[in-house]
Amino acid sequence: MNRHEDLFINRQLAQADLEVYAEQGYLVLGRVLTDQGLAQMREQCMAAWQKEKGSFDPDKNWLQNALLGDIHHPSEIVREYYFDGPLVDIAEQLIGPNIKGATSQLTFKMRGNTNRFGWHQDNGYGELDPYNTLSTLTALDDADDENGCLWIIPGSHKQEQIDVGHTSEHKAAEKEIDVEVDETSAIPVPMKAGESIVFHCWTLHKSEGNRSKDRDRRILFLRYADADAVEVYNKGGPRLGRLLRGTTRYPEVETFEKELTRPLTQPP
Repeated sequence: MNRHEDLFINRQLAQADLEVYAEQGYLVLGRVLTDQGLAQMREQCMAAWQKEKGSFDPDKNWLQNALLGDIHHPSEIVREYYFDGPLVDIAEQLIGPNIKGATSQLTFKMRGNTNRFGWHQDNGYGELDPYNTLSTLTALDDADDENGCLWIIPGSHKQEQIDVGHTSEHKAAEKEIDVEVDETSAIPVPMKAGESIVFHCWTLHKSEGNRSKDRDRRILFLRYADADAVEVYNKGGPRLGRLLRGTTRYPEVETFEKELTRPLTQPP
């Protein structure tokens, strides 16, 4: 029986999938949430969002309007999905046997938010070594070109790390990255609600603003890394994140967020 089969849809990557990821730098996974899982994810994420953010406010900056970090803290279903859902299996296949969670956040473009996210690599906002960290997007709404879906440049991860001039993740977060690129080969990656995509930490991507008058574009963003990944911008200290699979040489990673329980898997 699949774990949480009433909420999550688990899968294993085939050799062909691994080859596509290696060549293109991204992979569309398809549906990873059941209808019940999607409904619970929306409910809990929106409760946290409304408490902290509310509706789009043109007087707020792009961070205040679009990002809510550590969403696995207030949301039980996000916590279980992040720690032990289908994306952890995918991360293990793409990264290796030792995996930790590196980031959990909501990246929302509510109706009215026409601000774009410029071309960037996720490793530009937090450079981790080894350079096999992967990002995942799980759509809580149908996402298309009108309401701000992801755009990607296939194969762009082969350029490796782009120097954007930031010396720390904090400084990077205060200044939005917008790399100049040749958009000739850029493609939109629309998703249906409940679907997910994974991409390499060097893959160039962007999203345009939400031009829809009546639709939001809500995304759950999760990042996974090698359990021993270090922060290049922080003098090589380990990136803190919960150890999800395997082992780590860093005691601070071994014990990080151990106090967080897994309510969905607790025995009756």
